[in-house]
Amino acid sequence: MKGSIKIDSNLCKGCRLCVEACPNEVIEIGSQRNGMGYFYAVAKKESKETRDGKGCTGCALCAIMCPEVAIEVYREKR
Repeated sequence: MKGSIKIDSNLCKGCRLCVEACPNEVIEIGSQRNGMGYFYAVAKKESKETRDGKGCTGCALCAIMCPEVAIEVYREKR
């Protein structure tokens, strides 16, 4: 299954729980700060940057782990 995520940079506090939870290494902490001064999580752009080139599968582990509810997960219908 193919999926995608949307991270609300204004809510993210850069706790890295989503980074650790993602089995395909789709998320990383970016180099820019949000309005609260935190380096926030971002989705990697290229699937080749992710583990085994799989990209997001829509498993939602990142969203489940996020204490700030800053991540929305979308799954593509086949």
